[in-house]
Amino acid sequence: MITRMSELFLRTLRDDPADAEVPSHKLLIRAGYIRQIGPGLYSWLPLGLRVLRRIERIVREEMVAIGAQEILFPALLPREPYETTNRWTEYGDTLFRLQDRRENDYLLGPTHEELFALTVKGEYSSYKDFPLILFQIQTKYRDEARPRAGILRGREFVMKDSYSFDIDEDGLKVAYQKHREAYQRIFDRLQVRYVIVSAVSGAMGGSASEEFLAESEVGEDTFVRCLESGYAANVEAVVTLAPEPKPIEGLPEPVVHDTPDTPTIATLVDWANSANLPQFAGREVTAADTLKNVMLKVRRPDSEEWELLAIGIPGDREVDDKRLAAALEPAEYQLLDDADFARHPFLVKGYIGPKALQANGVRYLVDPRVVTGTSWITGADQPGKHVVGLVAGRDFTPDGTIEAAEIRDGDPSPDGAGPLVSARGIEIGHIFQLGRKYTDAFNVDVLGEDGKPIRLIMGSYGIGVSRLVAVIAEQHHDELGLRWPSAVSPFDVHLVIANKDDAARAGAEELAADLDRLGLELLLDDRSASPGVKFKDAELLGVPWIVVVGRGWSKGVVELRNRFTGETREIPVDSAATEIASAVSGGA
Repeated sequence: MITRMSELFLRTLRDDPADAEVPSHKLLIRAGYIRQIGPGLYSWLPLGLRVLRRIERIVREEMVAIGAQEILFPALLPREPYETTNRWTEYGDTLFRLQDRRENDYLLGPTHEELFALTVKGEYSSYKDFPLILFQIQTKYRDEARPRAGILRGREFVMKDSYSFDIDEDGLKVAYQKHREAYQRIFDRLQVRYVIVSAVSGAMGGSASEEFLAESEVGEDTFVRCLESGYAANVEAVVTLAPEPKPIEGLPEPVVHDTPDTPTIATLVDWANSANLPQFAGREVTAADTLKNVMLKVRRPDSEEWELLAIGIPGDREVDDKRLAAALEPAEYQLLDDADFARHPFLVKGYIGPKALQANGVRYLVDPRVVTGTSWITGADQPGKHVVGLVAGRDFTPDGTIEAAEIRDGDPSPDGAGPLVSARGIEIGHIFQLGRKYTDAFNVDVLGEDGKPIRLIMGSYGIGVSRLVAVIAEQHHDELGLRWPSAVSPFDVHLVIANKDDAARAGAEELAADLDRLGLELLLDDRSASPGVKFKDAELLGVPWIVVVGRGWSKGVVELRNRFTGETREIPVDSAATEIASAVSGGA
């Protein structure tokens, strides 16, 4: 098929849009692939829609290849199923809620586990109907507080979500592995550089969980990996390698000291190094010797009451908000404010210690490094006082551990193989072994071989289809513009007529017809614009093969440019169509 630029609904821009921060956003706007119509909302123009549809096709092919069947749910959904699973509340402000004219509650679907579970319940009743995999490619909605980076983080987006239904855990593991391998084939076909990391399930629920992250400096997800072993995980999913417990016998008793004007870890360390503490004879006191107690209030989705929660972490660490949120999911939390401290006078701001917390029934969770036998400098629960030598397991016993402290480069890998290094990525896929969270909620049972009911077990598997357009643009561009891999490019060939000679134009039209007959998708720049404008547009649009009918026409040659590698060569006019087709198919 031949698409003529003189007829194509397209306007390219020479300058970056003022509000665009990342390369993909700038280039997709400048090249006329998308246009913003509101915060986090974008229209897909003809070129962008072609790329989106090509990605959808690859995703669909690989899903069908593992036996998945495609269905389609509405985006507008009733409240009741989400009320049953409590996600009407759990999603909080990210959910688009609305009412119809009769004041019935609806939502714009962010995800569809409830509907898939209910649909299977309504259609199937026997173990013979399983295993089953259903999928859809559909528009989703989330009310992002700060939509940014173009289609990387929008309020409306296209996703592929699939769900497996099995009668036992062995079946779920098979479906999970099928999806894992299908995702690898999908991202390999799309030429996306990615890493598979251990993840947390969050509001989705479930146990086993992995993310596919596209490596990118503009990614909002931080992950870590161990180069020695290949271990990789989202920071929320990293399990701290805790030290072995230490013997308590013989450790000095704790001593309370006057420590005026030491409300921060830095001022406390300065005091400790000037106090000649016998426990630290011969070495410098560091922030890692202190125990910092962070005060929160926590509220579960099914409760209106806030509960105090204290988190103890080594003083050389900060609380990582993402890790804390994942650890407390689905509860919401806030740091205590001055009014909260006033209501609880036993909390002495800047001098909080474990003893007052536990004496007043405050739940106290600590970092995994706070093991039995470790000795700490921490608050003494009195203004201007700290205690030195407070020993975990002897002087205080926490209620449990929590993974809330930041992860740093150089921290030991959980598998013990070496240090961790961090990188940034963009989430492009997520797979979960959901278990029975949703089939329990809706009593999705079928009759087993013995005539007894079996509760189905589910898996959930998502791919950010529209996000992949931006991800590929992030990974495949240069200073001139986009450089689409052949699998997703809006066209196979971009033919530029850079010669106003009538014979050259007629020859270009004939070459275009030959390429069309060979089955290539062709963009023909037949505009009256200058060659310079046409070349800049060709580089910006990023079609992988550019054919130039220019000055060489009189010598019987045309120019073939590989936008991906930058290589250029002249080919004879007589064999141009077959050589171009060979190059497009990978023969050159």
